[in-house]
Amino acid sequence: MKSLKVNDKVVVISGSLKGTEAKIVKIDRLNGKACLEGVRVIEKKIKPTQYNPRGGKKTVHLGIDLSNLKLKEAFVYKKADKKADKKADKKAKKGAK
Repeated sequence: MKSLKVNDKVVVISGSLKGTEAKIVKIDRLNGKACLEGVRVIEKKIKPTQYNPRGGKKTVHLGIDLSNLKLKEAFVYKKADKKADKKADKKAKKGAK
């Protein structure tokens, strides 16, 4: 199986975001998470510091576990194969009667 890389189009296969399609922006192999474009993005508030006296907001991607992602190409082909198999089974059953 092909491993996931940056810029791959993936589908979320489980969890509350099931069925969401997006592109991988960043992968953290150490924690086993991937950041997807436009998915689970939050704004984090930053305290004022000596280097950033005004503080402010920063957008942060929250990762999704790699085990919950599947390549879009593989997902689409698998779905199409299942539909074709079901149609073939129905025709075979009709012909057997």
